[in-house]
Amino acid sequence: MTAHEHAPPKAGRREWLGLAALALPTLLIALDMNVLGLAVPALSADLKPTGTQLLWINDIYGFLIAGFLITMGTLGDKIGRRRLLLIGGAAFGVASAVAAFSTSAEMLIAARAALGIAGATLMPSTMSLIRNLFHDPAQRTVAISVWMTSFTAGSALGPLLGAVLLENFWWGSVFLLGVPVMLLLLVVGPVLLPESRNDGASGVDPLSVALSLIGMLATVYGLKKFAEAGFGWLAAAAFAGGLLVLYTFVRRQRTLREPLLDLGLFTNRGFTASITVQTLAVFGVAGGFFFVAQYLQLVLGLSPLEAGLWTVPSTVAGVAGTMLAPAIVRRVRAPYVLGGGMVLAVAGFVLLTFTEPGSGIGAVVTGFALLSFGFGPAMTVTTDFIMASAPPERTGAASALSETGSELGMALGIAILGSIGTAVYRIGVTEGTPAGIPPELATVAHDTLGGAVTIAAELPAGTAEQLLTAARSAFTDGFHVNSWISAAITAGLAVLAVVLLRHVRPDAPAEDTRVSP
Repeated sequence: MTAHEHAPPKAGRREWLGLAALALPTLLIALDMNVLGLAVPALSADLKPTGTQLLWINDIYGFLIAGFLITMGTLGDKIGRRRLLLIGGAAFGVASAVAAFSTSAEMLIAARAALGIAGATLMPSTMSLIRNLFHDPAQRTVAISVWMTSFTAGSALGPLLGAVLLENFWWGSVFLLGVPVMLLLLVVGPVLLPESRNDGASGVDPLSVALSLIGMLATVYGLKKFAEAGFGWLAAAAFAGGLLVLYTFVRRQRTLREPLLDLGLFTNRGFTASITVQTLAVFGVAGGFFFVAQYLQLVLGLSPLEAGLWTVPSTVAGVAGTMLAPAIVRRVRAPYVLGGGMVLAVAGFVLLTFTEPGSGIGAVVTGFALLSFGFGPAMTVTTDFIMASAPPERTGAASALSETGSELGMALGIAILGSIGTAVYRIGVTEGTPAGIPPELATVAHDTLGGAVTIAAELPAGTAEQLLTAARSAFTDGFHVNSWISAAITAGLAVLAVVLLRHVRPDAPAEDTRVSP
């Protein structure tokens, strides 16, 4: 038998059109994560939510996506990935319409919760269907880069598109974007996407579902509370309790004949190394995202729309890096492309340390664009390794684990790196606060830079200027510390990626890369 007869089949026009269909929900999920922020003032005036309700309107979408990913990824393997994608798409469209026309805060919270659950069905389904559509390694890398690009584009378009809609329509219009997109998916999905499932799978264990949901929700909630308000007993109890429940979940999976989470996936060296690198990479970059938006608006004084427009270069750079990855991988081995992308990201983080309150915008825009360009191919390569290393019947579970790792990496990065930067800010602004400011106002200014900017508007001009100078300088110091830590983490990942993956081929059959437990 010739080598040509062993070659995997090439994707044709139908498969590439199927990829376009899969890019639609991916784009929408990312867009929906970022579109709400600008609508908060208008919906607050209309629905008059309490402070707690407003927090749930913002957070419940991301919470439930994180909580249901493992369950939905495994469910797709069992009942069919296309079926789950279409069910989730229909639910997402209906929930989007309900959110758009909500008449109370409680109704909007329920609609956002439904959007989160539906979103958890879409993310692992799209990636696992890509794995089943594209068997040729080179074509699969291109397909994954397109998938990553659609997610990046959605994240960037969210604030900009939201601003345009809010200029011309009511706040609910930002949710209606999901309706035509999902209608199109329901029309073309059955035609372009073949069904795939694990035919030998049995039913889903309800206790495992409950444990994974409670554990993920509690863990992510604890991390978010820690990021918002620093150390507190509620955040610590939620995080510790979530980890305990997740430990119980893992222990239960070892006893089940058909577990919800196949721990055998982690005996694959390429799979484990790739998920580890990807999660830590997201952890490192999370702090940069957390600080850059505040730096542009609160230190440099840009409006939200201006700040959004200045992030466009980093989005373009990220898309360029992602789309170039397949061509680079054909000439350079994937682990070295991954390591090289991390090195570029390190250079971007280092450039961010040259920012100063009065130095202009060049350093932050260039540095952010450089790290985005470096992370583009890095995320494509790790995702390719993850999906290629998983057995075909477990692609939904593998994709869900990849997405879950990214969610936890983002939450941990914001909580830990954000808290370190905030601690540096509080030390600096406390030392530089001018005398004569009432203690209750000083406390607000010492909590966050946003609080200092708000308080400054109530003070005499000279005192306000001193406070803002101290606060912006302290925030910039925290930004620098955060950037140095992220640079060090990313540099370590560059070495780790090459060491762990240099003997693993992303196009190797799953059994060829397995190692002993």
